[in-house]
Amino acid sequence: MTRPAPDTAHWINTLISRFPELLTSLAPGSRPSTTGRRAASVSPSLPVQLHISDALRDITDGVIELDEAVHERLGLGRPRRARVPQRLIRIASLLDAVAAHPDLAEHVRDEARRMARRCAHALGDSEAVLRLPGRCPRCDSVSLRAFPDRRAVLCVNPACRCGDGDCACGTDPAHRHIWQESQWAALAEHGIDGSVIRAALDTGAGGAAR
Repeated sequence: MTRPAPDTAHWINTLISRFPELLTSLAPGSRPSTTGRRAASVSPSLPVQLHISDALRDITDGVIELDEAVHERLGLGRPRRARVPQRLIRIASLLDAVAAHPDLAEHVRDEARRMARRCAHALGDSEAVLRLPGRCPRCDSVSLRAFPDRRAVLCVNPACRCGDGDCACGTDPAHRHIWQESQWAALAEHGIDGSVIRAALDTGAGGAAR
């Protein structure tokens, strides 16, 4: 059985947790619509941040379209009207079924990643990245990075390809091979102990490495 892309759930969960921050950042006391495609209506007297408004509209439309595409492809009929976080939770609950359709799974991953990054950019955030010692077991480059928000290790070498048919690094130029916590034993065989990774993740959530 095809497995869901391990980072798809991460991007969806990131959106679920961060999207409400966009709502509160739009304008104090405003109540933008997040259930349909009509732009939010905000009183002219409120200080609206247009980049936040644009991101809200883009993400709201994107989540609705993604929810509808998933339901249509899986033969589930038209999804019920719901707010953005509820739609995202609904999509996340269907990831196992989505994984059976590689093209749909790729689309869901790409859109979730795009919208999560759009949300973070609008909020002025960047994902914490921590450099790890040792070399990537796939490409032998000094390019392993720990991502505290994901509790995961990635190789950031753009040329790295793992050859695993279930990993999108071979087909998606923006995807990087990822080791979830359950896979860190494979890294230990190459001199990168799991305790070092955990220490970096636990203490360096606010740090960054390039």
